[in-house]
Amino acid sequence: MADPGVDEPPAPRPPEEPSPGDGAAELSGEEPERSGGPSGAGAADSGPEADDQDGYDDLTTALGQRVYNNFYGHVDAADAVFGFGAAAAPGLAPGFVEAAEIDRVLTDYLHPDGYDEAAGRLQADHLLVLAGEDGSGRRAGAFSMLRDVLGRGVGLRSLSPANSLAELESKGSLKAGQGYVILDYVGETHHDAVQGFAVRKLRDALRRSGSYLVLTAAPAAQRRLALKDFCVAWHPPDPLTLFDHCVDMAAIPDLPPDTASELRERVAELRRPGDIVRAARKLSESPEAALVALRDGAKQTVQDWFGKRPPVGDLLPMAALAFAEGLPERTFEAVTVLLGAHARNWDRFEDGAPREEDGSGPPAPDIEQSRARWRSRAVGIAVAERRTERGEDHCRSERMIVFASPRVRELVIGELHELYGYSLWYPLRQWLDQLSMEGSPEVRAEVARGVALLARHALPEVEENLLRPWSNGTSSQRLTAAFILQFMCVDERLASQALNMAMRWSQLGEGWSRAITAAMAFAGEVGSLYRLEALNTLWMMTGRGQRVAMAARRSLVLFLATAEQEPERAVFFLRYLRTQLADAHGKERVEALHTAIEVLEASRLSGVEPLAAFLLRAHPGTARQLGSLWIGVLFSVRRRQAVAALCRTLAALQDDPSATGPVRELGEAMRGALNDRQWASLRGDMSAALRHPDYAIPGTQQLARVLLGSTQRPAPARRHTPAQRPVPANTRSFQGS
Repeated sequence: MADPGVDEPPAPRPPEEPSPGDGAAELSGEEPERSGGPSGAGAADSGPEADDQDGYDDLTTALGQRVYNNFYGHVDAADAVFGFGAAAAPGLAPGFVEAAEIDRVLTDYLHPDGYDEAAGRLQADHLLVLAGEDGSGRRAGAFSMLRDVLGRGVGLRSLSPANSLAELESKGSLKAGQGYVILDYVGETHHDAVQGFAVRKLRDALRRSGSYLVLTAAPAAQRRLALKDFCVAWHPPDPLTLFDHCVDMAAIPDLPPDTASELRERVAELRRPGDIVRAARKLSESPEAALVALRDGAKQTVQDWFGKRPPVGDLLPMAALAFAEGLPERTFEAVTVLLGAHARNWDRFEDGAPREEDGSGPPAPDIEQSRARWRSRAVGIAVAERRTERGEDHCRSERMIVFASPRVRELVIGELHELYGYSLWYPLRQWLDQLSMEGSPEVRAEVARGVALLARHALPEVEENLLRPWSNGTSSQRLTAAFILQFMCVDERLASQALNMAMRWSQLGEGWSRAITAAMAFAGEVGSLYRLEALNTLWMMTGRGQRVAMAARRSLVLFLATAEQEPERAVFFLRYLRTQLADAHGKERVEALHTAIEVLEASRLSGVEPLAAFLLRAHPGTARQLGSLWIGVLFSVRRRQAVAALCRTLAALQDDPSATGPVRELGEAMRGALNDRQWASLRGDMSAALRHPDYAIPGTQQLARVLLGSTQRPAPARRHTPAQRPVPANTRSFQGS
């Protein structure tokens, strides 16, 4: 969608002569290409680099599966609420929020107590912080107040929760007469005196420009001295008052007394305005639908099960399922037995080592019909089903233990956290720690899903006991931690916390292990949601040590690869990369070229097809951005690799009749940046490269003629007879059949 508040990044400046063959490397100060091949292949055959490679291979596989699940219709229970391209709640992702989206959010909005006072402070100071609990309607309140001061039909700009308030003013980012919102602001690293000065400068800048900024934050924001003068305690409206308001707006007819009484009794127990609005909308369908939703049978079933104080033999499998759902039953049984061992022995360890045995022998084995037990163990909560992997025959299906719905999994984790203490959670943490190191990629992915759900109830505990150690642990633990941050982005209440942790881990003082973990997180949903923050951070990391730089470059490639079905995000990335390449000099240009060539050489997540070829075929609108990027690399010390990547792309498109148009547009995009000498040099290099057996085939040659014909410039004014007209030797292969 068009974004009136953002200017398109400038196109890269065409490189000046001389060409690489005339000493461009020496004149530019860039290092010549190393003989090790593109992307440093072969450099990580063993040691820590090999571990990093294995981690990224697992990450690539997992991201490819999630992209496939979202865009090609194969969605299982574990992925039902997760995937790339899913529409984020309005304002959650930084960017422009259209007026129509604001109106939809405020359809049934009711001003809570204290609204008028808060709106008055915003009009006076142009800066306001709504401090309240998650789910209390802070976002709707911010949208409503900004609509009041700006008028209906005007959109606003959502800024990243990672934005520094000082930078908003110092970088001149504020435009006149605009509305800005920062949802779930997490605070800054500056001490209060420095931040207080910055906040006052920001307020003055907002007043001068006639713009307004509303932040939403947790209640603790009121204790920050720098923000105290701008904070308003925010509380949701009374549940029944809001419910009656929604019913009146929908013009719902009177209900039978018994139905109305039960509805109001259950609505009175709700605390989130969003839940109340949904209940009222269900009532517009039918009273029965509203009552079913309010009775929340799944929640009642889970609470009843735990209310019976299940024995250890049932509790531990249920706890294991909460963090290992959807695995083949044979795998699930193995991890469940492992949890049982941790639960039996949790108090027999001192300083990580077992105590001395007391001499008693092992108990006699107790072999029960454990699989049959699931028929009655948790009726309505978990079931055994036969499922197949994507593309496999039904005869290869396996039994899996799964929850009745994704929500049931969250409810079970909530009850485990609410009801049980150290004697359960200590062995559970030890078990999770072992799985994060030794589990298969599928096991670790499920562990990450479960921990992300646990973070909704105990974020400080998750961060201290799991995320911090794992982000600095082995390669498999780092990937598990990255997955947790990605899964946290499913919940709009946790998304800003995931971004904040990834940003902290990327800083120099956190060490290379956490930096690599952050890079992995930015390659997935954290980067998809917070695009500019992810790209800026990854780009900065490409200038660090070898391992961090290699991880950052691979994450940048994955950022584009996961956008293969999101052309707008792909174009955003390509614009960003070409702009950074155009502005880089010296050592920074060497790193920028290294990153750009890895992007041009990259393959899709799902196979060996060049990513550039897929983008040209599926999204022709990316052709001009790809053309600008290729020109930036072709006339540099990475020329040979860029030519090879271009030939490989053409070869991948040779059998597609629809590829002619995108290839022509690619050539036209390159034409404007080439002078006559550079054009002749490119034709010569392409002619030589296309003699390779992999490319010396009619389809590829034809596309090369389309590409190079697009880049041909008008001939000089001097005319030649047919006998006199020169034909450069290095272009004869493109003179037609």
